[in-house]
Formats: sequence, C-alpha cells, structure tokens
Amino acid sequence: MTRKTLRAVGGRIQVVGNSGSGKSTLGKRLAEALEVDFVELDALNWLPGWVGLNQTDPDRFERRIREATRGERWVVAGSYERFSRRILWPRLDSVVWLDLPLPLLVWRFLRRSWRRSRSGELVWGTNREWFWRHLLIWRDDSLLGWIITQHRRKRRNMAARVSDPRWAHIRFVRLTSPREVEDFAASVGRKIRAAD
Repeated sequence: MTRKTLRAVGGRIQVVGNSGSGKSTLGKRLAEALEVDFVELDALNWLPGWVGLNQTDPDRFERRIREATRGERWVVAGSYERFSRRILWPRLDSVVWLDLPLPLLVWRFLRRSWRRSRSGELVWGTNREWFWRHLLIWRDDSLLGWIITQHRRKRRNMAARVSDPRWAHIRFVRLTSPREVEDFAASVGRKIRAAD
C-alpha cells in the first residue's frame, strides 16, 4: 500500500452500526483492499455458551482489543462503544458508520439468523444461533429486540460523536443505504488501484 493511499482512506478504521448492518462484511472488504489486519470485535468478545467478556471480564476483553490492534494498520468491525471510544478512537483515522434503515436491518437479521440456525453454522468459535429465541423480543438475549430498541439510541449517540470536538481528528463516513455502502467500498478499491 502506498503512502498516498494511506492518506486518502487511513490505515486505522472502525466500521460501526447496528446488528445486521454489514459491519463484518464491509470491514473484511476494506481490510482486504487496504491489505491490513481485520479485527472483528464480536470474535474477541464471545466465549463458548455466548458468554460475553464485555460483561463477565471487561479487563480481558480490553486486553484482547489492545493486542489485536497493536499494529499500525487495521480495520475493526464492531461497535462496543464503551471500549472503542477509550481504546480505539484516540488512534483512529476513520469511522465508517453504517446507518441503515431499521426495516432493512430487521429483514437482514431474520434472513441471516434463519440461515445460521438451520445450517447449524458455528458463530464465533463454538456458538450457534437460536432463531426462535431471538424472536422473543422481551428476552434480554433477543438480538431482534436489541436491534429494534437500540436503533434510535445508536443513531443519536453516533450523531453526537460526529460533532464532538474530541473526535475532530477522525474522518466520519455515514452510509445510509446498501448502494452507498457498495459505492464506498468500490471507491476505496479504485483509489488503491489508482495509487499503486
């Protein structure tokens, strides 16, 4: 990767958004195009049995994040705001905010969860999705309930971060549709090809 490319898109990027927004998919594409490490926060957080380090051992989760991002160039997928703002944001070049419409997020989640549940696909180690449990939106572990109840809060919080002078060094890229996401990913690829 050339210096010019690094200046254009940055070498330390975090992709954030609600569940089902495509953080990991876009993060992997960007990391591949930039030829940098890809870090998925969910993979660092979830232990077998859906035990989340963010709740059960936050110090260990923080150590995992610091270790995974100790290099100079990486793309991180995932929000975990409480940890990210403290550990990653002082060093970030860019935040790519996937602010997609709630109905699209719900549809994507239902489709993905159904597929994973039916196939028995392993998610982050030894965990498997439970489609029917996620539909019970009153349960604390319902991912569908999380998507619905957190959508406005996440949008409000991120809008506040964008205008916060503490983060003036970060380039915020807000993408509000699948077309914008695709165009952004393609533009990063074009910039890299043009610079090389």
